[in-house]
Amino acid sequence: MTDAFTLFERHVNPGLAGLLRFTGLDRVESHAEGPYVWDTTGKRYLDFLGLYGTLNLGHRHPKVVEAVKRQLDRMPMSVRVLVSEPTARLAAKLAEITPEGLEMVFFGNSGAEAVEAAIKLARAHTGRPTLVTTEGGFHGKTMGALSLTPRPQYQDPAKPLLPGVRVVPYGDLKALEEAMDETVAAVIVEPVQGEGGIRVPPEGYLRGVRELTRRWGALMIADEVQTGLGRTGKLWGVEWEAVAPDLLTSAKALGGGVMPIGACVGRPEVFSVFKENPLYHSSTFGGNPLAAAAALAAIEVTLEENLPQRALEVGAYLMEGLKGLAEAFPHLIAEVRGRGLMLGVEFQDADIGALVVAELAERGVLTAFGLNNPKVVRLEPPLIIGKEHVDEALSALEESLKATEKALEGLL
Repeated sequence: MTDAFTLFERHVNPGLAGLLRFTGLDRVESHAEGPYVWDTTGKRYLDFLGLYGTLNLGHRHPKVVEAVKRQLDRMPMSVRVLVSEPTARLAAKLAEITPEGLEMVFFGNSGAEAVEAAIKLARAHTGRPTLVTTEGGFHGKTMGALSLTPRPQYQDPAKPLLPGVRVVPYGDLKALEEAMDETVAAVIVEPVQGEGGIRVPPEGYLRGVRELTRRWGALMIADEVQTGLGRTGKLWGVEWEAVAPDLLTSAKALGGGVMPIGACVGRPEVFSVFKENPLYHSSTFGGNPLAAAAALAAIEVTLEENLPQRALEVGAYLMEGLKGLAEAFPHLIAEVRGRGLMLGVEFQDADIGALVVAELAERGVLTAFGLNNPKVVRLEPPLIIGKEHVDEALSALEESLKATEKALEGLL
């Protein structure tokens, strides 16, 4: 029988298979529990990637799994011509826990779908065509979301994209002000850039975006797909500056690491288009009962276990260790940065980062580089981890840095 990796390479994505082989990850996953994953050879990995910030609760959190099993036995999919109770309750819960004024929810199946909904709602509400995004921003790869993800490697093969998009430097309020005019429907921004290399904006930036959008009658869209539900040390990243956007997108961790789900939460007036046209935007599977049950359980666990605070405390411990390694290996590491358990290690060169990722995998720790900044290796472990897991990862990273150092010496 042909092995799964060969089948993946042959029928799914040969380019990705080659990259996995280069980084020593040409393995097949078997099972997972908490912060750990096992491959089919029995090797155990500490998951410090967390499916790009999805696994806030770790793998197979028992409360989420049980909620999905209960719903599976009851009714896994909605018929759509009747109201789904889990979907309605999840919408009410999101209205309760998101920033003030956000009361309406559109459900999709991913972060990209949540962004697509935000784009359509912003244009419908304002009657304006222009959208403003930021350099290094990542909002998804569907056509609308891709138009707001300014990276040639992803955009160029798919052009022409959505017209009317302006790109400004992240964290630069002056540049944003110069880009604003009466045609701007919305500005979309991540509270901390994920794929852009774990970039934290200057203090006051989010408040400044909020002020500028209000001044020009435009909407502020907060893309919380990666930052949301405790990842940065607050339930939502915008809470660091007490900002309430007009629209907020969520996905990844919302499904509790068990089901895919995306949500666009917004002010009632922005959703008014649905009063005249209830089917203006829709999704067959969006917010289905299984995904909604998972999300309700995930939110419950996040709040009951105070995971945002845990992300702050354990994240500070991890950051301290990373800074120590940066001081010990300045010729390899340029900078460490981030918030909570959304941290990045920027290497002097992307090739160095790739070698470190491979060495970490060899030592049983999973990481990856930022899609928009390959010099940065991101660390987004489950928020349930303890200091013992951090020590395990830091030890592996130190050994990996030493091995990379030796490999580079051999190339000189």
